[in-house]
Amino acid sequence: MRGFKIIVEGDYALFTRPEMKLERVSYDVPPPGALEGMLKSVYWKPAIRYEIDKIIVFNPIDFINIRRNEVKDKVSLAKVKSQMKGAGGDPSIFTSEERTQRASMLLKNIRYGIEFHFEMTGLKSEHDDEDEKKHYNIIKRRLEKGQCFRTPCLGCAEFPVKKIELTDSFDLSQINSEILSMGDVDLGFMSYRVNFEDKGIPVNGDWENPSFSDKASTEYYRPHMIGGIIDVNRYREVIKC
Repeated sequence: MRGFKIIVEGDYALFTRPEMKLERVSYDVPPPGALEGMLKSVYWKPAIRYEIDKIIVFNPIDFINIRRNEVKDKVSLAKVKSQMKGAGGDPSIFTSEERTQRASMLLKNIRYGIEFHFEMTGLKSEHDDEDEKKHYNIIKRRLEKGQCFRTPCLGCAEFPVKKIELTDSFDLSQINSEILSMGDVDLGFMSYRVNFEDKGIPVNGDWENPSFSDKASTEYYRPHMIGGIIDVNRYREVIKC
């Protein structure tokens, strides 16, 4: 098992609670699945899977309320296919007609320490000779150079990561006193990750032109934050469906 430690910083974050139906309200801390998604923006292959081992909250948990314009509907896939075949159909959405305002409760002044590792999945990769060491070196190089193939975000695409820094160890003396004074915090049931039924394997069996399922279920866990540290690896054993 090859692991990394990184420091992540951002101005805002929104890790949406699924129980909030109309307005967007963030969890107090990031769910592991959201951080896995962030790491996939740096580097991802079907042959590897990220696992978050530890989350360190350095800055106070501070919220801000804003209102955002959102579009109510999505482009119709059926209309897009129809237009591509020349059979008519207009997939256009006019934001001036579909716009709605929603309140959002965001986290601000984000700074997290994240310890993680990756595991081999055994799924198809581009080269038959790929191994754990090769993926480790690629991830390490991309983190050192600040490279990514899409902008890493903190929960939602509107809130990009400002900085990702690879480090050998965390300076726990930098954890804010407000966080330390909270002691042992029961964070309640939180989303751990969303699991897709296809398990990353194309449902059509074609890796060249893959088609994936959108059916998924959410796993939950109930972590504690002790002195600003969430030992995800410890609570992974009691994940609930």
